[in-house]
Amino acid sequence: MDYFLTDDQKHIQSLARRIAEEKVVPIRAELDEKEEFPWSVMKVCADTGLFGVSIPPEFGGMGGGCFENCIVVEELSKACLGVSVSYAASLLGAYPILIGGSDEQKKKYLKEIASGKKLAAFALTEANAGSDAQGIRTEAKKVGDEYILNGTKQWITNGGEAEIYTVVAMTDRSRGGRGATAFIVENGTEGFSFGKKEKKLGIRASATRELVFQDCKVPKENVIGREGMGFIFAMRTFDKTRPGIGAQAVGVAAGALEAAIHYAREREQFDKKIASFQAIQHMIADMATQVEAARALVYAVARYIDSNPRDSSKVSAMSKVFPSDVAMKVVVDAVQIFGGYGYMKEYPVEKMMRDAKILQIYEGTNQIQRNVIGLELIKEAASKKK
Repeated sequence: MDYFLTDDQKHIQSLARRIAEEKVVPIRAELDEKEEFPWSVMKVCADTGLFGVSIPPEFGGMGGGCFENCIVVEELSKACLGVSVSYAASLLGAYPILIGGSDEQKKKYLKEIASGKKLAAFALTEANAGSDAQGIRTEAKKVGDEYILNGTKQWITNGGEAEIYTVVAMTDRSRGGRGATAFIVENGTEGFSFGKKEKKLGIRASATRELVFQDCKVPKENVIGREGMGFIFAMRTFDKTRPGIGAQAVGVAAGALEAAIHYAREREQFDKKIASFQAIQHMIADMATQVEAARALVYAVARYIDSNPRDSSKVSAMSKVFPSDVAMKVVVDAVQIFGGYGYMKEYPVEKMMRDAKILQIYEGTNQIQRNVIGLELIKEAASKKK
């Protein structure tokens, strides 16, 4: 379908597609096998300016928004989700600064992120605080002109590779969710270290590590906004980044669909190409329809978010939950079309199936997304009744 992209958007899409095909596809299996962070691809993304697509021009970016980010992420995800999440996590880490940072913070950090000289990461999740984000235990106590952070963050994408971290910690536990504050913490800060690198089912090229804070001293100038705004910034960040998860889902599903069609046109059984079998044609038809529906939803929500609505939580959740469910179904069907070969590492759909599962889990499980959607619909109905 034609989504009426501008010339600039077409250029961004073409650039991302070229990087995916020329730089990612040849090494994706090796990155996955070695669990190696894709620095070579990140450098290409930096050199071509892709890290700045959603950052304002005054901070060295292209001035795009959620939609432009989705375009890039989709193309990279067709080749490798591990690479695309390594790229996308940097914007995730930048968003709290974009949303609530001071002019000084934006000038200092966003230019480096937009140039790709430094990667960013976002740190909210802990061992006992995943979907229940308000259950975080990391604390920050103000002492003079500094805050002292203590605690551990878990499963942080780009952990250990990024230089700039936006971290949510409790400054006043008695206030519950309103007692959390967001900080900028730089790699190399005294008292800030990294735990083990996780070994994962999928997205193995992506680095996932613990962040450990032991009497970590952070200057008060690194508070984003003001005390008590941490969860607000986190939720606003997720409203803007969840369509990016949807774009990852569209990308990996589209990649699996292309691989399945190519294989079906080549594979012979009973002296016929399996593409001639109606059972296979129906599977491909359903896969293609689901991918197109998911893409339409992601693009529509991304454009809506870029129009600066007051509240986008419901549609943002929709743009994550539906495409990620579609992606899981499509990649499983792709493996089925490949048959026994699909189960083998020499073909890409095996990796795609392992990678796709995380899309239903991170940045809020799909069950939590359905909670958000359902509660918002009920609230809307109640307000209309009044």
